[in-house]
Amino acid sequence: MGVSELKMVLWSCRGSVPVPDDGGPAPGRMNDGKDTMSFLESLWSIIVAFFFIAYLILLFQIISDLLRDKALSGGVKALWILCLFVAPFISALIYVIMRGKGMALRSEIRVRESVEEAENYIREVAGAPSPTQQIEAAKALLAAGDITEAEYARLKEIALA
Repeated sequence: MGVSELKMVLWSCRGSVPVPDDGGPAPGRMNDGKDTMSFLESLWSIIVAFFFIAYLILLFQIISDLLRDKALSGGVKALWILCLFVAPFISALIYVIMRGKGMALRSEIRVRESVEEAENYIREVAGAPSPTQQIEAAKALLAAGDITEAEYARLKEIALA
């Protein structure tokens, strides 16, 4: 067995085959431009990647809206998801046209509920007095003569707001 045959056996054991030297540029050096992308090809790749990512965001938004919607039955949800995988662009477009306004309303309701829950949690953890307790404290200050009637009315208004 010759040296070249031995090299071929070693290369095949590694799982790759040596590439014959075709006189091209050495690895790490600039080539003559035959293998590079043109500006328009690069621009087109960026545009395609942008629209693909935008579609994925829309798809996840639609699926999350479907799964959180309590008005739809499980069968309708499954049918929509099946349509999204069978005919993705058309079904996403149809979903946005048919249920887009409802998507916005459901999203707004979810945001309001989460903000309200966070505010209630903060009030609970911070130990802020309830409006009734604030009014009672202001009434005690008024009875003690520490504040005027106008200040009491303002404190009461703030507590009820």
